[in-house]
Amino acid sequence: MFEALLQKLARGLDALGIPYMLIGGQAVLVHGEPRLTRDVGVTLGTGPERLPEVLNWVKECGWQVLTDSPADFVARTLVLPCLDSGSGIRPDLIFSFSPYEKQALQRVRVITVGTTPVKYASPEDLVIHKLVSGRPRDVEDVRGVLLKNPGLDADYVRRWLREFDEGQDENPLHRFEELWGRTRSPKE
Repeated sequence: MFEALLQKLARGLDALGIPYMLIGGQAVLVHGEPRLTRDVGVTLGTGPERLPEVLNWVKECGWQVLTDSPADFVARTLVLPCLDSGSGIRPDLIFSFSPYEKQALQRVRVITVGTTPVKYASPEDLVIHKLVSGRPRDVEDVRGVLLKNPGLDADYVRRWLREFDEGQDENPLHRFEELWGRTRSPKE
């Protein structure tokens, strides 16, 4: 079920020439601890100006757009929520064009799903996404990613989290340091 959808996503976005990376629960399954998820978060390396192309592709996929006014919703949130009715899986397409996202899209990890190369956020970028989001589930996911990836580039994570700390109620860098300390052995 997920395998077919991930292959469809990868092939379609590659055909459109839109850089992408899987984030969220699907990336956690690759870089962290297994858990249940019914959605697929996908960061697109483009702004909303390509929404018409993306909407045509979504229609070709047979997915339902979960908003009555996609252009208005994407302009406000940069997210196009969809549903694959056949599987019940929800692909959320996230438009992004920030300097951070551009760099993260260059650091993707390509993993073959079935016969299709699929691009996942790197462990470092997954940690950054999860800590900036800051939900309790995300913080637990980060713990699992840190445990499974002892060679994670903590300096890269710290550099970007410092940038995201400005204007945040919560302090993602502080959360990272706490989790990093709890998941490292005394020798590290």
